[in-house]
Amino acid sequence: MEKSRNVQRKKIRKKGGPNLRFKFGVIISIFIFSFATCFLIYMVNANVNDNFLNEEFGATSLSIDDNDKPTVSNEDEIGEEESTPDISTAGISNPVPQSTTMDSSYYASSCLITDGTLEGMNGIGFDENTVYGGKNFKLSTVMTEKQNSSFGTISPYEIVKQKKPVSLYLMFGSELETINTEQLIEEYTKLVNSFKSAVPEMKIYVMQYPPVLYDTDTLSNEKVNDYNSRLITMCNNTGVYCIDTNTALKSESGKLNEAYWSYETLTLSTEGYNKVSEYILTHVVQ
Repeated sequence: MEKSRNVQRKKIRKKGGPNLRFKFGVIISIFIFSFATCFLIYMVNANVNDNFLNEEFGATSLSIDDNDKPTVSNEDEIGEEESTPDISTAGISNPVPQSTTMDSSYYASSCLITDGTLEGMNGIGFDENTVYGGKNFKLSTVMTEKQNSSFGTISPYEIVKQKKPVSLYLMFGSELETINTEQLIEEYTKLVNSFKSAVPEMKIYVMQYPPVLYDTDTLSNEKVNDYNSRLITMCNNTGVYCIDTNTALKSESGKLNEAYWSYETLTLSTEGYNKVSEYILTHVVQ
């Protein structure tokens, strides 16, 4: 009797075990099959129906109709071009070519700011009310170093701001012996841009540095020529004028014409200053 019950229990176990495993496997298979089927249907609808996302989720389409695209009118394009003019095409031709000779009265509406190079121009074309600066002035101090003037004791920069001349002439380069050329050009560029901002209607003429009579360890004509070449580039980049006073003072050998040098003052001679004045009057932008 007991043997019969054990056999019956074993039979029950054999019947129950396979049924549970079969049902669990079927459930997993159905789940995977259902998921795969739904995903396949979703992907087919999404690719076939362009409005599928809108219909299902109310999503906003990112496509833009050609009629809705912003347009740029010709006037906008022209205005955009004019807002950034190319200064190299703004009527600047450097160095300034020879022009008709101006009368000496031209100097009355002009100013010269210089270091010691053209300090002696006072009384030659320019007068004491139109020549500012001097040997104590540097490119970096023109805006801060003060001097006596009819406007009071103020810097040459402030004098020009108040005087508002028609033409401003600049001559700097005596620091070439002690300061790196690139640094000088940077200082010159800052000064020119400051004057342009202060008196926009004023014509600015940068004068090329004179040649030297003989080369030294600290200053040679090769260095001067390189500096003058950079001055032309600076003038083109800033939109101001450059006049070639260097060539006006050269001899055939490429050095300073000895007639334009004073061994007594160790500066340009009176003949040299007169030559510069003559060159200014024959190279004016009308």
